[in-house]
Amino acid sequence: MLVVKSKIKEYAGDLNVAGDFADALSKELEAMIAKASERCKANGRKTLQARDL
Repeated sequence: MLVVKSKIKEYAGDLNVAGDFADALSKELEAMIAKASERCKANGRKTLQARDL
């Protein structure tokens, strides 16, 4: 799990957060990180940077 559930609830304010939301968000983040990692490697770097997103 890449996300902190309490931070999601804090950010959502007065909205309720479904139990499966954090899992789905974590999977989306994993995909984003994987794609950014590929871009980083393709550019011959070993450091992920904001521009890789």
